[in-house]
Amino acid sequence: MSTQYTFTDPSKLYADIDPQSQDQKEPGLDAELTPKAELGEDTYVGTERLKGRKALITGADSGIGAATAIAFAREGASVAMSYLPQEKEDADRIAGILREAGATVVQIPGDLRERDYARTLVKEAVEGLGGLDIVVNNGGKQIFNEDVTTLTDEQFDDTFKTNVYAMFWICKEAVPYLQPGSTIINTTSIQAYSPAPILVDYASTKATINTFTKALGQQLAPKGIRVNAVAPGPIWTPLQVTDGQPDEKVDEFGEETPLGRMGQPAELAPAYVYLASAESSYVIGETLNVNGGMPTP
Repeated sequence: MSTQYTFTDPSKLYADIDPQSQDQKEPGLDAELTPKAELGEDTYVGTERLKGRKALITGADSGIGAATAIAFAREGASVAMSYLPQEKEDADRIAGILREAGATVVQIPGDLRERDYARTLVKEAVEGLGGLDIVVNNGGKQIFNEDVTTLTDEQFDDTFKTNVYAMFWICKEAVPYLQPGSTIINTTSIQAYSPAPILVDYASTKATINTFTKALGQQLAPKGIRVNAVAPGPIWTPLQVTDGQPDEKVDEFGEETPLGRMGQPAELAPAYVYLASAESSYVIGETLNVNGGMPTP
């Protein structure tokens, strides 16, 4: 069985997973994604790099959040999972994988757009895990729109609330619980640097997340709390087939990268593990790009 340590040609890795046009209703499920995304269920091998740590991960039911949750659990962390109630099927499956790894798991469904949920989310994570020292802001919303004159106030507001306000609310609630050595990891995107014309609202939130990360990283560094971000490129998740991309673009998803393919969530998880671990002790305010070779500043 190959693992994340197996020597391989990255241009041919996951070559058997080809994107296929399909249409799911938002928020979408990994359970209904065709083909299935690679989350590292059968490949990620841990080495106790996060032993005893306590992590809160938003969007932990599928995609990048699920892959990160699996990696964290196999590295020895306990995990509080945030996800929408409609995503229970995916969340229950991932929670089972985490428990098989020996992790304590707390499932906390809710809507990141709601301020009260963000407040109770952090408190329930702390109570359920017995503390908190890793926060991963990963839950996101992406809906394409080809004309700014038809981009509704509601969509613009929902995208910013899910991607930006929730991050702010969660960080604000979490910081009082975080001890020196704790980490916050935000999820931005290649869209922050190379925005698609059909993703005006989404790309704007991702640029905001970059700046928020760099500013908060400087603010919290004297307290011994590190803040960093991961910027994925085109990654195969339910986000893409719930109107994150036009149907006609899905079949070509990821071909624009130098590697010539889309990425898999399992390829993101090691980046989050690195930024959560003590190995990145001198890394603050950094955005780690995992995008198949697409140039960024």
